[in-house]
Amino acid sequence: MYQKAEHYLKAFSDIKDKSLFTKSLIGLEKETLRVNPEGGLALTPHPTTLGSALTHPYITTDYSEALLEIVTPPSEETSTVLQFLSDTQSYIYSQLADELLWATSMPCVVAGGTSIPLAKYGPSNPGLMKTVYRRGLGHRYGRVMQVIAGVHFNFSFADNFWPIFFDISKAGDKYSEQELIAQNYFSLLRNLQRFGWMIPYLFGASPAVCKSFLQGKETSLINFNETTYYEPYATSLRMGDIGYQNNKESEVGVVANYNSLNEYINSLQHAIETPCPEYQKIGLEVDGQYQQLNANILQIENEYYSTVRPKQITNQYEMPIEALRKRGVDYVELRSLDVNASHPLGINEEQLDFLESFMLFCLCHESPSIDANEKKEIDNNEMLTAHQGRDPSLKLTRNGKPISIKQWGGEILQQMQGYAELLDDVYETKNYSASLKTQHQAVVDPECTPSAKMLAEMSDYGEGFYQYAMRMSQQHHEMFIKQKLSVQQFQFYKNLSESSIAKQKQIENDDILPFATFLERYFSKTL
Repeated sequence: MYQKAEHYLKAFSDIKDKSLFTKSLIGLEKETLRVNPEGGLALTPHPTTLGSALTHPYITTDYSEALLEIVTPPSEETSTVLQFLSDTQSYIYSQLADELLWATSMPCVVAGGTSIPLAKYGPSNPGLMKTVYRRGLGHRYGRVMQVIAGVHFNFSFADNFWPIFFDISKAGDKYSEQELIAQNYFSLLRNLQRFGWMIPYLFGASPAVCKSFLQGKETSLINFNETTYYEPYATSLRMGDIGYQNNKESEVGVVANYNSLNEYINSLQHAIETPCPEYQKIGLEVDGQYQQLNANILQIENEYYSTVRPKQITNQYEMPIEALRKRGVDYVELRSLDVNASHPLGINEEQLDFLESFMLFCLCHESPSIDANEKKEIDNNEMLTAHQGRDPSLKLTRNGKPISIKQWGGEILQQMQGYAELLDDVYETKNYSASLKTQHQAVVDPECTPSAKMLAEMSDYGEGFYQYAMRMSQQHHEMFIKQKLSVQQFQFYKNLSESSIAKQKQIENDDILPFATFLERYFSKTL
């Protein structure tokens, strides 16, 4: 089962050029809610001192004006990525009055969907498109689902890695380098799905939710206390069936195909171009206001929720699937990480070290196509892990047969050991093996997982979810307030904010097309 991974590991161990691995790039996208001093969703606009959410390269918004998204530039060094994330949060805090950045993935004190302000990006066509898309998401899935926060991990292998990798795999010259890279990134993506249940198990940090999140709806969750629901063995309710998923797949028929780049593009393009009777009922333009970008199965590619995505940097007004079609895959995005509530950054170096080893292992492991039966297994394994992952009696399904998390996870971590040691040797450290050891302890003993620790801490403090999340948010706030930026660092962010506002104004000044024409040309790829 693991022969291919062992073959690559042996070949890599004989290579002296360490830059094959040290030139890999990582980046993060961290979402975080702005909340008022009571922990409710902030109803204030995106602060102008943070720049334009439309054009700022590192500070933007996701669904709501209150849902900040911090983007780090890609870097070869984990420490550089985390430092940038820290500096950016310090700058954000310096520009907030009495608001906090919420420390967890799940929101609290939500006063219904109508209380959630849509993100605004100005009157330009690109700005309107982003707002209308979000309005459409609210109609289709409900606004409350859209203010759940997460961390996305972006990763790409070095350019000089691929020729060596192809030589080891004896890829031949049947395909171009771009095609071979895409094939292997999709191999990686399929394994990230097969083994993806490990992410909520190891890093899930949302085993409980504020009762306000469910808005009085019936639920199978049980009472933790008068303000909190939970599941005793849950790891990541964010990734479960109360989170933002494409739960309407059976109704509207969209399933992205990860067996090849072309099949992936075609499956999403079909969904973007196929009308959906349910969404047609919403309407397109009602009383002079666009309610959604279109009435099709998907408005745009990003509406399809997946734990992983192939990514290519887009040019201005270029559809993501067109960028993939023309230039192949540039990097992969892992989207299933909860915000690590116990850490001020929402993620730590130990997690990143594990994920880097995990990426390399998933690339090198055998990765056949995913058929309909395995797709059901993958989805079911993820859902079971999210809701019951720490239950010692839980069985996942592998190739049609039941298997425990302890056995399957233990096998994967054992096979990853050589890759962790390889990266330790490359970087002259022991961090990768140390991270793997920590994850192995969590597989052996579920009480070592973040989700178990979170519930234990809530019990020890006599807290519900709200009290826990508020306490952590305040602790993180105090840390960042004390962490003063240098004059040069502060000016760097101030200049970015000012230049982003100027760039948005330029876009608005150059805008001449009616919005309907802009949309038509965008989807017909004629902009």
